[in-house]
Amino acid sequence: MAAAEKSLEGRVAFVTGAARGQGRAHAVRLANEGADIIASDICAPVSNSVTYPPATSEDLAETVRAVEATGRKVLAREVDIRDLEAQQKLVADAVEQFGRLDVVVANAGVLSWGRIWELTPEQWDTVVDVNLNGTWRTIRATVPAMIEAGNGGSIIIVSSSAGVKATPGNAHYAASKHGLTALTNSLALEVGEFGIRVNSIHPYSIDTPMIEPEAMGALFAKHPSFLHSFAPMPYHRVTDGKSEGLAAFMAPEEVANVVAWLAGDGSSTLSGSQIAVDRGVMKY
Repeated sequence: MAAAEKSLEGRVAFVTGAARGQGRAHAVRLANEGADIIASDICAPVSNSVTYPPATSEDLAETVRAVEATGRKVLAREVDIRDLEAQQKLVADAVEQFGRLDVVVANAGVLSWGRIWELTPEQWDTVVDVNLNGTWRTIRATVPAMIEAGNGGSIIIVSSSAGVKATPGNAHYAASKHGLTALTNSLALEVGEFGIRVNSIHPYSIDTPMIEPEAMGALFAKHPSFLHSFAPMPYHRVTDGKSEGLAAFMAPEEVANVVAWLAGDGSSTLSGSQIAVDRGVMKY
């Protein structure tokens, strides 16, 4: 019996923040569906105001190895998404190498903590500049290539549960992620005539280095009223029909399953949608 055709066979996907966490999971999952991968990550500290360890060059190299293990090709480069020229150069080189661009996963982002009037200007500027301005630069660098290729395509913007609800203690992050929701909806209307779809995903409580239990715990200890906005998410993770037990966080690979669906033709009727990836927690 012939092997089933993979949903992204022959396509090319660009993933930002691909060195680890959600970005690596997205890149590998899309490669498993047959896509060649363009992987970018800054692989360096973004700002002193971001206190968790940054991704490294070795992290990005591990993503490359994981993609290549699927049998797909990958072009990886250390690029700051705030650098439009560097992103444009990467896209141009990728199109020259792969011949097309079909999928964009705008995943890169950063987080820090503090009440609005106590945030430093560096905290505010860093989060908004990376998450919102950097994502716009990703769009600015990739959409012209997608239009020129004439193959339609899918853009998945990684927002957050904080992009659709209030989250005290990280308003700069929420503001940037709400901005991505607006960016998604406007872009969907603008590129629809080219057959390009744009949707945002809104993950909640994903097990990545961005989760800082100590920083969050200190914030909630000082401001216990904030806790009601961060509902716990205990759920039984089920794989291949079997429960793996109770989990407090979702794995990046679970989010990547949603990204792969949005990238492929199975979601062809969706554009300008906000997809909650949260096990229903935002309904509390």
